[in-house]
Amino acid sequence: MQKTKEQSDNSQAEAKQAQEEKIKRHLRLLEAALYVAGRPLTINELCSVLSTRSKNKTKKYTKALIREYSTRNTALEILELKDERYVLQLKADFTPLVRKLVNRPLLSSGPLKTLSYIAYRQPISQKRVIQARGQHAYGHVKLLRDMGLVAAEHAGRSMTLRTTDYFADYFGLTHDTSTMKRELKRIFGEAMKV
Repeated sequence: MQKTKEQSDNSQAEAKQAQEEKIKRHLRLLEAALYVAGRPLTINELCSVLSTRSKNKTKKYTKALIREYSTRNTALEILELKDERYVLQLKADFTPLVRKLVNRPLLSSGPLKTLSYIAYRQPISQKRVIQARGQHAYGHVKLLRDMGLVAAEHAGRSMTLRTTDYFADYFGLTHDTSTMKRELKRIFGEAMKV
């Protein structure tokens, strides 16, 4: 009888250890996915990484990883964004300290000015963008569309341009267009004072 209880205790301990290893593996998979993506991932994308359809299970693991990162006291953090999206990023305190190590900017100044014009005035026709920014803006718009920062919708013979969710995520802005415009106005206003 004594041997059976001991065997039962051992098998329970092994099962518990196997479950803990499974949890650790899921956390490492989520961490790897967030790191490699370099952008916010949706809960559905994280579910596919864990090979599960259970959003609740994936959220549970993701929240555990967020807690783990908050206790680590490192330069990185995992944030939960709106619309069940998650991102691994550098904490804001460290950005100015390491900015000089970034190899090159995302965009050169011409396309960046065109992008800011579109973002501030969206939705805007491509024709108006070209009138304001010049003929070279055709190339800028193509580049911005290829990068996924701007989307175009056909409106008759013209195209209407607006920024994408990826644009908002990349620059840390809200997805709501009117709120984004207020944020941009504040950012541009502060930049003009410097």
